[in-house]
Amino acid sequence: MITLQSAENALKTVYLGAVTELLNTKSNPLLARIEQTTADVWGKEIKTAARAGIVGGIGAGDETGELPKAAASKYVQFTATLKNLYGQIEISDKAIRASAGGKGAFTDILNAELEGLLSASKFNLGRMLYGDGSGELTRISDTVGGFNYADDPQNLIEGMVVDIYCGNELIMAGAVVKHVMRETDYIKLQAPEGHSVDEIPTDSSLFVQGSRGKEITGLGALFDSAKPLYGNNRSDVPFLAPYRQAIPAGKLDEIVLQKAMDSVERHAGVPINFIAVSAEAKYAYQEYMAQYKRNIDMMELDGGYKTMSYNGIPLVYDRFIKKGVLYLLDTGAFKMHQLCDWRYLENENGKILRQTQGRPTYTATLVKYCDLVCNRPNGQAMLTGVLRDNLS
Repeated sequence: MITLQSAENALKTVYLGAVTELLNTKSNPLLARIEQTTADVWGKEIKTAARAGIVGGIGAGDETGELPKAAASKYVQFTATLKNLYGQIEISDKAIRASAGGKGAFTDILNAELEGLLSASKFNLGRMLYGDGSGELTRISDTVGGFNYADDPQNLIEGMVVDIYCGNELIMAGAVVKHVMRETDYIKLQAPEGHSVDEIPTDSSLFVQGSRGKEITGLGALFDSAKPLYGNNRSDVPFLAPYRQAIPAGKLDEIVLQKAMDSVERHAGVPINFIAVSAEAKYAYQEYMAQYKRNIDMMELDGGYKTMSYNGIPLVYDRFIKKGVLYLLDTGAFKMHQLCDWRYLENENGKILRQTQGRPTYTATLVKYCDLVCNRPNGQAMLTGVLRDNLS
């Protein structure tokens, strides 16, 4: 017979491992390539060192002369705060009682919840990987007839609950994204009770509810030269600056890609092993290859992802990369530092299922305390302006 206790046991012993595996390896192709580690976690912070240059105690000399003097490598300390990631599984009391006579029916319920959690996680973890840690989803630049124009609608999806800020002022909390018109970039928001979408001023920003300034440090932060780098002023560590290049019109070709890759290898001594592109950059690359009647190679990555490749390097499209952007990455330099892997929140009695206040449902909350750190920022590159109109 299925009871709350047996449901808890199933979630802990059977489903936790599967959920963890899916969240870490199936949510996003880039995330699947990044090592998950508990190293360098100190309390609520991550403290790790990035090496600058090489050991200096090397040289040539006379047969009987003095040996080179030792000179240790220079290190820069990176400090990041562990971010709090949450995922919720909800089961209704009615569903539990309806499946009390059979394990199969209950398994179907948990599988459905797992699929829902994975779907939401794919969206939000992928979005955060390419974000800047601020949690900003998009900016509103116009309001017409109850619809709002969004600068980056790819970060939005129906059902998302958002907070709206104008500068540092919270304008509205708990608005719901009802529709995303992806062809026109207009969105329809449902304001919480007592508010109207007409109250939303121009140049407002949308954030996932409660997440402003609390998301993991994604690639957007790594390439943002205006912000500190893991607690260091950029001017203090210029040798760790990633490569960034705007593509001149009509110059999208293999030479541009190879130039960026060669620059990274000269400065950091590491090869590029992952290319991530926006939709526009993907189309531009496909059209460039088509111009010269060349086939595009395909490959399959760990986790079952099938993608294009460039000279044996996976070239992966991701919906959350900003328009016209192409990243060339050394994924071995990235680590997801975590206090622990995904775990359930438990009460003092070790229970993970809690009744939702005022509702006939039970929820279990998964949590992970982590942040993404790149210990070789100069081993990464970003090309901008990669558009279909800029073909050679």
